[in-house]
Amino acid sequence: MKIDFVATVPAAPAILALPVGQGPGNGARWPGLEGDAAALATVAAGAARFEGEAGSTLDLFVPRDGKTARVILVGIGAASDADWEKAGGALTAKLLTSGATEVVVDLGAIGDAPTPTAAARFAGAAAQRGWRYDRFRTKLADKQKPTLATITIARAPADTDAAWARQDAATQGMDLTRTLVSAPANILYPESFVEWVSKSVEGLGLEITVLDEAQMGELGMGALLGVSMGSAKEARLLALKWNGAGEGDPALALVGKGVTFDTGGISIKGAAGMEDMKWDMGGAGAVAGAMKAIATRNAKANVIGVMGLVENMPDGNAIRPGDVLTSMSGQTIEVLNTDAEGRLVLCDAVAWVQKTHRPKTIVDLATLTGAMIVALGHENGGLFANDDALADQLLAAGLATGDTLWRFPLSDAYNKLIDSPIADMKNVGPRGAGSITAAQFIQRFVEDGVKWAHLDIAAMVWSDKATATHDKGATGYGVRLLDRFIADNFEK
Repeated sequence: MKIDFVATVPAAPAILALPVGQGPGNGARWPGLEGDAAALATVAAGAARFEGEAGSTLDLFVPRDGKTARVILVGIGAASDADWEKAGGALTAKLLTSGATEVVVDLGAIGDAPTPTAAARFAGAAAQRGWRYDRFRTKLADKQKPTLATITIARAPADTDAAWARQDAATQGMDLTRTLVSAPANILYPESFVEWVSKSVEGLGLEITVLDEAQMGELGMGALLGVSMGSAKEARLLALKWNGAGEGDPALALVGKGVTFDTGGISIKGAAGMEDMKWDMGGAGAVAGAMKAIATRNAKANVIGVMGLVENMPDGNAIRPGDVLTSMSGQTIEVLNTDAEGRLVLCDAVAWVQKTHRPKTIVDLATLTGAMIVALGHENGGLFANDDALADQLLAAGLATGDTLWRFPLSDAYNKLIDSPIADMKNVGPRGAGSITAAQFIQRFVEDGVKWAHLDIAAMVWSDKATATHDKGATGYGVRLLDRFIADNFEK
């Protein structure tokens, strides 16, 4: 989706969109409409029960400049930043496959102009809502094909350019994440993930490191490689390093689980819904998108993004329940369930980034446990942290962007549930507190003095319902969250 900002409203636009706030009296003063056009809007709004709620729309054909013009009233509710975001997404959703190719939005028509941040969020949601994954859809009817190509935003407030640059960078990162999450596993596997991401960030100044299985084997990454043993596709570790604050160790490491397809291995999943496991690399996808976003906007921070990439398949070579793996840290793991594989990938990726880059803070993201979906549904990601200030920073970033989180506890009592009688730990605990024991497992690989947070985003990377920023399918969750977290807490 192309977003253009212009100083004045172009002459005779084919479609003009006007923002409308919610509340009494709006019907008597429709922004941008006068005389007969305003009277028609009042009648139409009453008939349609349109009251300016955020994300609502009203389509009108009214007299304007001596002609009949198409005007869309777009509700902005109480005009909060989130309300403007809903309005932008709603406008794109209405017009995306309508046959319209362009719409002009007059932000100056409303009495109380939006803030630069609100205007940028309106534009960002409009662009984000237009993302589609139609690569394999060869027989779409014309009415199903996207037509809306350009949204022209007129009379935006001063200083919107800077706010838009940040939104645009996040949108580009979300596009990458959504493409990775949507791709089927015969197209996206560890090697092709590396190629796809490397090409997407080419020219942005990111330092790229790729480890193959032989290199990881020399480093002793037996946990990650254990997951990959049953697959014909070789594992990879991908790292993207951004030195936006100058040379030196990264202050922050983002670590993502990248299981490009998860059958469960020998502990195989049921057939129903297994196709969804193509997005079990959503954590790695979010890390890739966030790294693209901060590089695109030239963030003044040193950050490294690490993605452990494997495919979990059943095979004669696959790990079995009861096997013991030795991780890169030297800690041993009794595997009780081969479908608890994401934590095996993460523990070696976390150990690697600490040994090679010494970050002071680590945030890992993973579609880790079904228990998280049971606990939170699809409204929040789960947050675990060993530092209260870090947890608060992530919670604040989630509230600011709409990628919301809910914090869960950690304690010695939960940690003891994964003690093993024959190894240092087992990879699953009892049925209860499954998400917590998974987080406790990862924490065992975090070195003393390192701030760490774990985000279980199992419910958030894919959605069966549309929102202001995405249609059904891949959501891009995590990119805006991480970008805002970095901007607020790590940039100089």
